[in-house]
Amino acid sequence: MKIATTRRSFLGAAGMAGLAAAGVEPASAAIEPEPWGIKLGIASYTFRSFDRAKAIEMIKAVKTPWVSIKDVHLKIDAPLEEVRTGRKEFDDAGLKVMSGGNVDMNSPTRRTEEGLRHSFEYAKAAGLPMMVCAPMHENMKLIEALVKEYNIRIAIHNHGPEDKHFPTVQSVLDVVRGLDPRCGLCMDIGHTARTGVDVVKTIKTAGSRLFDMHVKDLASFTAKESQCDVGDGIMPFPAIFKQLKKMNYRGCVNLEYEINSKDPLPGVQRSFSYMRGVLAGLSS
Repeated sequence: MKIATTRRSFLGAAGMAGLAAAGVEPASAAIEPEPWGIKLGIASYTFRSFDRAKAIEMIKAVKTPWVSIKDVHLKIDAPLEEVRTGRKEFDDAGLKVMSGGNVDMNSPTRRTEEGLRHSFEYAKAAGLPMMVCAPMHENMKLIEALVKEYNIRIAIHNHGPEDKHFPTVQSVLDVVRGLDPRCGLCMDIGHTARTGVDVVKTIKTAGSRLFDMHVKDLASFTAKESQCDVGDGIMPFPAIFKQLKKMNYRGCVNLEYEINSKDPLPGVQRSFSYMRGVLAGLSS
């Protein structure tokens, strides 16, 4: 009888072989926070349908310490003392908050100096070393001045063909390469693939300005609605990880799981299992 071999099953088997070679039981698939030197984290937007306590519980179930907080779990307009208290809940859970966002910096109330300063005060109170953000070209110099004042990095998120401000990675790089080195890119690989470019080559092009990543899988690079569990689509994760390793990328690779919002955890765990399996196979 012929047994079908899928990309997930083949690479999963390679990952299990890597774990066995390392003397690790397969049941402990969440073997370490940095497999092959890669920080596999999660964007809390994944758990946007749940309150902060439940989101933290599910993040802990994924067994990754790295997290990027969406403001649904740490309200940007809450009193600053409430922001500090909410951040402490992540710390008490043993999680490492690496960034927050996506932070709106282009809507009418957020694009002004007052609105932008409010975002930086929020980030300061929340202890965010970096804000993943959606600015506009017209306020980048003001944002750069606030980056210098607060010493908080920004990572501009590319949002794909529909975004009139920063649709592509290159549109972000064209701006940030003339700014303070604390201004960089959060590359969403799903949106990047939909712009018709090679994702792996684009990572290489971003170089040192690549501060953060949002990752997901797609069944089609032309259909935004084709997102699926990581490993079930066509995103070239082995090649992506190899390029990140080659360039000694030290940021996070954050799963941003945008499907199955009412019951995301099973798909999130499958996605992490696949990525950890790939990394274990690459490191063996």
